[in-house]
Amino acid sequence: MSARVTTTRGGSRVTTTVTELSALLASDRPPVVLDVRWALGDPHGREHYADGHIPGAVYVDLDTELAGAPNPQEGRHPLPDLAELQTAARRWGLHTGQPVVVYDDLGNTAAARAWWLLRYAGVTDVTLLDGALGAWRAAGLPLESGVPTDPAPGDVVLTPDGLPVIDADGAAELAVDGLLFDARAAERYRGEAEPVDPRAGHIPGAVSAPTGGNLAADGTFLPPDALRKRFEEFGAGAGSRIGVYCGSGVTAAHQIAALTLAGFEATLFPGSWSAWSADPARPAATGPLPS
Repeated sequence: MSARVTTTRGGSRVTTTVTELSALLASDRPPVVLDVRWALGDPHGREHYADGHIPGAVYVDLDTELAGAPNPQEGRHPLPDLAELQTAARRWGLHTGQPVVVYDDLGNTAAARAWWLLRYAGVTDVTLLDGALGAWRAAGLPLESGVPTDPAPGDVVLTPDGLPVIDADGAAELAVDGLLFDARAAERYRGEAEPVDPRAGHIPGAVSAPTGGNLAADGTFLPPDALRKRFEEFGAGAGSRIGVYCGSGVTAAHQIAALTLAGFEATLFPGSWSAWSADPARPAATGPLPS
């Protein structure tokens, strides 16, 4: 697998290849590797981790460590309290200035939450393992099973506002005067299916851009040029004000990673559809068109 290096405006990388991670783990400055095994409707992430994970990887529970308690105002996965996130990050063994690589077993659609959240909290050297665990397996690299002992505690200090966020009012404004992407599956956007949130449909004016379209058949991100073309076809351009939401702010982070690779900046609506649809005063559109 060839190396692919892409930088953000701040100069930090978005992805790390399996070849690069394997070399880093054997170096004198290995990264902290986080396993964010999570999928909607599958509560067995820890068991999947125990069945096989990248050697030395630390399991991260998305529901309890990368999110606060669900509530109608903030949705199913509110941003966690920063002090609690710092406690968790130190428990993962993260030290100030230490690089972090995150992955899952679902094309990084869950791991991107950790990528986004750590960057939001001021950790700049955090990347997604391109291709996630599937790429590691495909390369024939080793896995370990069981649950290892906790790493030595880290000393990282987290600070807020490293990345921008918007609330429901901000999302509504972007849907009219900017560009608001809905990263959910197309059938949920159209209102044909809603497996978990209070109402079906989408935010009026939002454009359907399912997260799955960011990935190649092998689960790696599409090349930056292809991603840029994809988002340009959805209306993105130089200077576009872009916001992203999904069901509860998880896969929307994957969309932001893809937009970053494509050279665009984007803002997360953390509450996403789970918060919007819980407010009866907020309108819902259905069908394939934005409004």
